[in-house]
Amino acid sequence: MKFLGAAALTGAASPVFATATGARIKWVSTTPNTRWQDQSGLALTNADVSMFNRHVEVALDRPKQSITGFGGAFSERGWDALSALPGRLRTQALSDLFADDGAAFNICRTPIAANDIARKWYSYAETPGDFGLYKFSTANDHATLIPYIKSAQSIRPDLKVWASPWSPPTWMKTNGHYAMAYSWSDQPSNGMTPEQLGKEGQDYFIQEDKYFDAYARYFRRYVEDYAKEGIKIGTVMPQNEFNSAQPFPSCCWTPQGLARFIPFLGREMEKVGTDIFFGTLERPSVDMLSAVMNDPKAGTYIKGVGIQWGGKGALEDIDKRYPDMPIWGTEQECGRGTNDWHYTRYSWDLIKRYFNAGTNAWHYWNMAMPVDGLTGWGWPQNALVSVDTKRGTYRLTNDYWLMKHLSAWIKPGARFIPATSFLGFENQLAFRNPDGDLIIVIQNDLATPHRVGIAIGGKQITPSLPADSFNTILIPAAMIA
Repeated sequence: MKFLGAAALTGAASPVFATATGARIKWVSTTPNTRWQDQSGLALTNADVSMFNRHVEVALDRPKQSITGFGGAFSERGWDALSALPGRLRTQALSDLFADDGAAFNICRTPIAANDIARKWYSYAETPGDFGLYKFSTANDHATLIPYIKSAQSIRPDLKVWASPWSPPTWMKTNGHYAMAYSWSDQPSNGMTPEQLGKEGQDYFIQEDKYFDAYARYFRRYVEDYAKEGIKIGTVMPQNEFNSAQPFPSCCWTPQGLARFIPFLGREMEKVGTDIFFGTLERPSVDMLSAVMNDPKAGTYIKGVGIQWGGKGALEDIDKRYPDMPIWGTEQECGRGTNDWHYTRYSWDLIKRYFNAGTNAWHYWNMAMPVDGLTGWGWPQNALVSVDTKRGTYRLTNDYWLMKHLSAWIKPGARFIPATSFLGFENQLAFRNPDGDLIIVIQNDLATPHRVGIAIGGKQITPSLPADSFNTILIPAAMIA
């Protein structure tokens, strides 16, 4: 490491450090009016002797959880939106999501049959009583989900893909319907009758071995069919939001019902080399996870847990009770289709909470949607890529830039680094990449620029953060070795 006089570089009073190889600190910022702006001239100095000028302390000596990655969700309506773009623009939009100079997404989820972002309800085996799955077919997905995933793979060949169902085939459910609740009052009826209504805390999958066995093989056939298309489904979760009775595809389970099913699922997933995570959990209860983990047959198959929505209330308890269990944030809360800066600020608060509680992976929800943002069941949604299907154009939303501030520079295998403040500045996250580079993502939520002292061992950076901004700072490994 080469030492240069401070005056020669910045005019500051403290010594400034640079490397013999010319490595420099990188810093980009985003505000409501500017995107991914390069900020130059940030210097690494000796740490300020006054602790009141060190707003944040980055604890390089206390690395925590390993980071699996960042991504979003594939969907039918997302692919329909992207397909409305001319070929060149569609490729560019996908590059914005998956390329190294874009958001560099490396892990994504996909539905097993229809979800709320599907064109309509479907499953892969809707013939009643077809326990042999003779009529099983994933043909529907060859028009939407499979080309969407393969297009992403063409840019990110090492993309990890995992999957969960929203509803089993209707004949495997006690209510015989894909949904659990009436349609919303301003939407067309989903055909639900009073006798078919579901509610939380009951099992609506038929609790019989022959149904468990058929459904487990249904998962395996799905994984095998996708493998034939060059898509490895590395992980499955048995049910999206297993407590929620919804007007779109859904199915309520109890933890005990899931514990009865998971051994069947586990035996089939072992045949195809696919892991099982518990989830997705959308209630603030670690005990729901424990009910499965404590089951002697089911618990051995669970390799991690997926958390979304109200499940965030269990994050800290899960991290404490199961400190070695991978935690994936499986669904960014989806907003109301406004894609506004206010919601992006809320998204940042969610992300901070998840990673500070031990999360290993973070997934946005809709990667792409048409500008109206409507699901197949009429619920407006936010997205990262908003497509004007009539004009054949798209724009990158505020949430896209926030995601890129994390996903573009934080690499798989990075370690989460505690970054705390006794002065009450709690608007930052820190990570250290496998190559040793330090990544700091930090927000200034004030309406004026704000100077923040960030201590890193015996050194310090003091960026003046632009007003109302998100910032990512990369300090090369050679400068902090």
